[in-house]
Amino acid sequence: MAKGTVLIIGAGGVGSVAAHKCAINKDVFKKIHLASRSIAKPNAIQKNVKKRWGVDIETHVVDADKAKDVAALIRKVDPEVVINLALPYQDLSIMDACLETGVHYIDTANYEPIDEAHFEYSWQWAYQARYKKKGIMAVLGAGFDPGVTNAFIAYIAKKYFDKIKYVDILDANAGSHGKSFATNFNPEINIREVTQEVKHWNKGKWVKSPPIMDPKSTHFTFNYPVAGKRESYLLYHEEMESLVKHFPSVERMRFWMTFGENYLTHLRVMESIGISRIDPVMFEGRPIVPIQFLKALLPDPASLATGYSGKAVIGCIVTGVKNGKESTKYIYNVCDHAKCFREVGSQAVSYTAGVPPVIAAMMVMKGFWTGAGVWNVEQLDPEPFLKTLAKNGLPHKVINYKPLPAKI
Repeated sequence: MAKGTVLIIGAGGVGSVAAHKCAINKDVFKKIHLASRSIAKPNAIQKNVKKRWGVDIETHVVDADKAKDVAALIRKVDPEVVINLALPYQDLSIMDACLETGVHYIDTANYEPIDEAHFEYSWQWAYQARYKKKGIMAVLGAGFDPGVTNAFIAYIAKKYFDKIKYVDILDANAGSHGKSFATNFNPEINIREVTQEVKHWNKGKWVKSPPIMDPKSTHFTFNYPVAGKRESYLLYHEEMESLVKHFPSVERMRFWMTFGENYLTHLRVMESIGISRIDPVMFEGRPIVPIQFLKALLPDPASLATGYSGKAVIGCIVTGVKNGKESTKYIYNVCDHAKCFREVGSQAVSYTAGVPPVIAAMMVMKGFWTGAGVWNVEQLDPEPFLKTLAKNGLPHKVINYKPLPAKI
């Protein structure tokens, strides 16, 4: 492998941020390669990176559904690390290609079958023995949530507690893009995620509850730093699966995300008319998948950055015990949409998802994170990761807080 060479697969809003951040850190990423299914988006990013930072990146076409094609590209560019920012359906094919070629792997979202709205780590954790034998690392879920939230909890556990008991992860996008309806990342993935059945961890088991569109869904008003009071809905999110495994002392873990009534109304309508379905339907003699058609109609998340205002606030409220005394910490980041646009031409949701995998790649390439096998972020040292992340536009703050009630 060529030291200092990185291959980014995926040229959406998150891939664009990652390419820019690699270019900003050209002392670490000496050669940057960007690949996607078609060449138009990589070439547009290439042009923008050159204009902003004077750095040349190379662009490629690859079908990430095909492990052999990905492996051929890896052999061609000889990267030290592959950053997978493609679709979650493609995680396994890219992992297979990295395994075949002996290259480190990093992603931001766990595997999800294309024909089922269901995501979990089991498929990727199954690569543990093979990656270990090959002597390479796979770092899973290295975006913001999952990713930075995992590091936040690992950091709080390491610095302040002997054990942690309760965790609430809170994600607020308090920004405004001016569209009647749009998703801040891939519409297909976003809608599949938020319309699933909700579950949270309580006393050793998963407790199920209605999806966010249901009138019986669980939600409450939380007063976010900077962003203020926002209605926050209980949602299942993938980092909880690995966190309850790696922090077995946790008694309760929940994930909350803000949604406006306009957004929820659109979701309910889409659900009722079937446009969010993931199974094929016949249209004019050929099958189409409604949610993929919907994706083509909705604004490209990358296009939302112009004129996007407001903040994104993501953090964790963690209650733990130190020397027999219980206390609570709130660790969080505030990210400004307009500031992100000025720096890299993207909105804050793409920025918070695209910067962390670049920093994760740095951790692997500079030797801060080592160990063959498959890893979740909370298993790795959070301090150099969070310190470098802060230097690259995503600082955090830790304050004393009070635990959220068990029943909301």
